Amino acid sequence: MIACRAWMLASGLVCGLAFATTASAQLSLTPQPEQKAAPPKAVKPPAPKPQPKAESKSAPKPAPAKDKPADTKNKDADKAKDKGKDTTAAEAPDDPNVDLAYGAYQRGYYRTAVNIATKRATELGDPKAMTLLGEIYSSGLGIKRDDAKAVEWYKQAVERGDRNAMFALGMLRIGGRGGPADRAAGAKLLASSAKLGKAEAAYNLGLLYLEGQVFPRDLKRAAELFREAADAGNPAAQYALATFYKEGTGVEKNLAEAVKLLAAAAVADNVDAEVEYAIALYNGTGTAKNVPLAVALLNRAARQNSAIAQNRLAHVLISGRGAPMDKVEGFKWHLIAKTAGASDPDLDARFAQMSAEDQKKAEDGAKKWFGTK
Repeated sequence: MIACRAWMLASGLVCGLAFATTASAQLSLTPQPEQKAAPPKAVKPPAPKPQPKAESKSAPKPAPAKDKPADTKNKDADKAKDKGKDTTAAEAPDDPNVDLAYGAYQRGYYRTAVNIATKRATELGDPKAMTLLGEIYSSGLGIKRDDAKAVEWYKQAVERGDRNAMFALGMLRIGGRGGPADRAAGAKLLASSAKLGKAEAAYNLGLLYLEGQVFPRDLKRAAELFREAADAGNPAAQYALATFYKEGTGVEKNLAEAVKLLAAAAVADNVDAEVEYAIALYNGTGTAKNVPLAVALLNRAARQNSAIAQNRLAHVLISGRGAPMDKVEGFKWHLIAKTAGASDPDLDARFAQMSAEDQKKAEDGAKKWFGTK
């Protein structure tokens, strides 16, 4: 069964959900105690996106936003995203549908974004601008981080029904940022955001039900919330729900559904799901075997610093099952994985049997990976 818990981190929650562990002669989905896949992290509140509004056919199109300050001599200062240098804020047109604040934010003009968003928030009561200000202050983008100000802006946006602000403020409350930690209040905000269709809120709320501290532990409810978020395209939820289906936790066991969810999460670049999907494809577990695709996915995940993928790729290359045998390359990945904590006594023993020359080649390859050679 899955041993899963949620931790409070500065950014939110983490839930330990894992499939694959120590490699054996054959790649396997069977969990082992020695090695666990990296747990999926709680979703960080993303920057609020402007909501598209219907344009009037008779209304003229707004002029394009000016992304650079009028004084070209100061353009280097405007591009200094993280130094907090002030910029010349472009004046927002009268048309409220134009979101110059978010445009400036996307391009890294954070001070300009603050200036425009503050004007829109104070003069127009725009909740999107308020949420954007909360994001900038909570992240310290271009300005000094100020959780108290972030909370103030998020609160105002929450009062106006903004689901992104509800999610962000909920995570701050749970994490104890901008005030004392209040997990119950944070959970309530997540629930409100989830009801308004915020996938990340549903996923993190599911973690709370899985944890069983704010609410009584309810695996079925956690699975329902993961499903809600997964159907909305959230890769962390897809990975978590896949684990539930694999183990029959909160849902009826269904390996085919688990693999389907892993595939969706892998496409969205969830590295942990990519590894588990590769292992399922290699073994033909819950899906048709596809060894070439499995090895390609392991290779990709290994290069994204997944220790489990590195360990599995090492076994493939050393054995020559699924890829041309290349023991030096395989043991290079073994040494890299071992450094990351993915120990493998069997490969250690086989490495000791290699010639001194091949051992050095593998070690040099690992050093090159780490940038020490």
